[in-house]
Amino acid sequence: MGKIFLIIQREYFSRVKKRSFLLATILTPLIFPAIMGLFLWISVGEKDGFSLRIIEVVDENDLFFLESSEQYAFSFSKISREEGKLMVQEGERFGLLYIPKIELSKPAGIVYFGEKNPSMSLISTLESSLKRTIEEQRLFQSGIDPNVIDAFRTKVSIQSVTLDNAGEEKISDATVNYGIGFFAGIMIYVFIFVYGNQIMQGVIEEKSSRIVEILVSSIKPFQLMLGKIIGIGAVGLTQFLIWMLLIGTITSIVMGYFGLQMPQQQAMEMANPELGLLMDDSFDSNNIIQVLQGIDFVKITLMFLFYFIGGYLLYGAFFAAIGAAVDSPSDAQQFMLPVTIPLIIAYLGLFIFVLDDPNSRVSFWLSVIPFTSPIAMMGRASYGVPAFDLILSMGFLVLAFLFTTWFAGKIYRIGILIHGAKVNYKTLWKWITTS
Repeated sequence: MGKIFLIIQREYFSRVKKRSFLLATILTPLIFPAIMGLFLWISVGEKDGFSLRIIEVVDENDLFFLESSEQYAFSFSKISREEGKLMVQEGERFGLLYIPKIELSKPAGIVYFGEKNPSMSLISTLESSLKRTIEEQRLFQSGIDPNVIDAFRTKVSIQSVTLDNAGEEKISDATVNYGIGFFAGIMIYVFIFVYGNQIMQGVIEEKSSRIVEILVSSIKPFQLMLGKIIGIGAVGLTQFLIWMLLIGTITSIVMGYFGLQMPQQQAMEMANPELGLLMDDSFDSNNIIQVLQGIDFVKITLMFLFYFIGGYLLYGAFFAAIGAAVDSPSDAQQFMLPVTIPLIIAYLGLFIFVLDDPNSRVSFWLSVIPFTSPIAMMGRASYGVPAFDLILSMGFLVLAFLFTTWFAGKIYRIGILIHGAKVNYKTLWKWITTS
């Protein structure tokens, strides 16, 4: 155990003391706020020097009216479609909305012309405005006053409450849960890939320089592999914690400079109606506070650390074995596919199944199978995971780590001392079955 600890120390301090590590650790947190600040500065400057974009509307029905906004103004005139297109080509108009004679029951043939591809928000705004006008006209033709319909329209907000086994009620919010699961799952996915590749690169470098031959004369190959995995993992965990601290602090300063608020501050105020988070008398800032209070952040943090470390150790063993089996990074590509497929499945499953329905059967199996559980289980974490599912998942992950470490150790033990040989899957199997 003492020798493994020495390897861990060597791997950790040799990387932490490097100038490249210090630069990456300090500069990376500056990149995100800097990019955010740049776009905010461009956005503010764009608003200051903003020229209103005029869209010509040719309506052959004499029926539609579109309200102008801060970004777009609509001009209505009795011209032909070709004349309107010419105005766009000559730069007199930003775009042309052509509305031919249509049947209100089946509106078709409406076209937008522009020199540039329109944004999704512009098309969405035009479609919603036209849709509202058509619906009002159809109601009017049916003898129903649209104002009467508007008077009876009511916004309904359903509050989600979770009941535990003791009958205690906790207010929840799917948007908050989705955001936490998304962030935690993606971070583990990125961490496994980045630092797993560092393990593989480190093993290849030591093997190519023949340093490993000196090391294995005083330490077992398995101990060397385990020490390298844990040491590099500790480097990654250190770097991650520093990033989170610096990114959070610097982002708060940048957003504060532009008069903006962090998401947790915005959650304390009325949500933006344009984002669909309408807040009425039944849902105010107190409910947001209760939602955040209902989330067990201590449990989620502990789960994150467990799956963060467990997922890395599980895949780190494979990356170490691949590095030991080859002589160069290009040779490693043929062995990367079986390792990356489960990670890709977990990544896709996080969005398609887990975050959409964390209690589905697919989500359960994705969060229990060790090769996908680090990412999938964190997607379920904020929604609340049954104790049985959590214990089963953690137990399988620990067993899988022990098995993969033994499995990878047999490859590492032989491959680390072999140079120049053409290694394939048949060769790997021979090394594994060798006692």
